[in-house]
Amino acid sequence: MYLIGASGHAKVVIDCLRDAGVTIQGLFDANPGVKNLKGYDVKGDYTAANQEEPLVISIGANSIRQKIAESLKGRLFGKAIHPSALISSDVTLGDGTVVFHGAVIQSSSKIGKHVIVNTAASIDHDCIIGDFAHIAPQVTLCGNVTVGEGTLVGAGSVVIPGIKIGKWSVIGAGSSVFRDVPDYGMVIGNPARLIKYTNE
Repeated sequence: MYLIGASGHAKVVIDCLRDAGVTIQGLFDANPGVKNLKGYDVKGDYTAANQEEPLVISIGANSIRQKIAESLKGRLFGKAIHPSALISSDVTLGDGTVVFHGAVIQSSSKIGKHVIVNTAASIDHDCIIGDFAHIAPQVTLCGNVTVGEGTLVGAGSVVIPGIKIGKWSVIGAGSSVFRDVPDYGMVIGNPARLIKYTNE
């Protein structure tokens, strides 16, 4: 496996792959100041490379993951899944997705491409998570929740069953979501309220 990105998020992806017994072939990062991460040499910009092994984009920012993935169409993307994650046998996980330590994904859920399911997040049955979304640490999504493309559901948030969250939205950390959230909406609080519209 190769990784693009060598920052804090990449450290956790490295741990996931190591613990799962996956060999990390190398890391790429366009920042010339980054030379080594957790014992791995960091090479330059990936665009100069022509590797055939699977690749994971180990960058936390949703919009940057999207831009890199779209620039590498046709490339083989792998997955990084920590062995402590509990994933139902009928869950669909898209290419490039990472599932961190202690996460739970329940029956019939569909997780898109290049999604981050972060530490101890809980995704219950029949949820649909769009491409490039980030389900932050200790988020609880109850059953039949839909999360749109590129959306960030902030740490410790709770979303009740059946809620639909639009694309490129932001759910503030610790929020309790009882109503649908529109595309590009930013909501915070308990109960969560819409405070503004934004973009990625």
